[in-house]
Amino acid sequence: MYQWDFHTLWQYRNIIFIGFGYTVGYTVIVVILGLLVGLIAGLCRLSPKVYISGPFRAYVELFRCTPVLVQLIWFYYALPILTGIELTPGMAAVLALTLYGGAFYSEIIRGGVISIDPGQSEAGMALGMTQFQLMRRVVLPQAFKRMTPPLVSQSIMQLKNTSLLSVLAVPDLLYQGQIIAHDTYRPLEIYSLIAALYFAILLPATILAKRLEVKMSDGRGA
Repeated sequence: MYQWDFHTLWQYRNIIFIGFGYTVGYTVIVVILGLLVGLIAGLCRLSPKVYISGPFRAYVELFRCTPVLVQLIWFYYALPILTGIELTPGMAAVLALTLYGGAFYSEIIRGGVISIDPGQSEAGMALGMTQFQLMRRVVLPQAFKRMTPPLVSQSIMQLKNTSLLSVLAVPDLLYQGQIIAHDTYRPLEIYSLIAALYFAILLPATILAKRLEVKMSDGRGA
């Protein structure tokens, strides 16, 4: 019968802590940048002008319909060949996950905007608001409340996606775990610990997303 030995991992606590920090840090970066990209892409997709909405639609479909792991590898290995610009593993990771997340965020934002009653926009235009003022003061504040639960859920997915950074040797939590497993020959203990750490982060976030979803459902039903 297998003898568990978590005590061995204690001497690697600093490495685990560093990996945990990288995971959280990359998550924050790609979520913030992804939201910015998603906001721009989502609003541009609403444009009636095809030469504006078309390229962004192509971007969204491209990144939604290809695996994020393939995108990570492509940005790190293929993009430098095409552009002549060398990317560090961290830069390639941020670029790929930002664009990947931005594609999904854009659809959430676009869906939230078009869910607002058109009468609200008509009323704003009757008051002399510009399109920018209308979007900033009337549409987006209301749409954001509806978008919050799916945005949180997508951000949770971004955290999960950071576990793929280990393929580029980014020293995230999983990559550090691989190093420890190789050094200690205790893969069950270290990967169980990594799973527990992800669970400790994701469970509260998932509960928050669910509560926001229920709250929004109750609000719409009132």
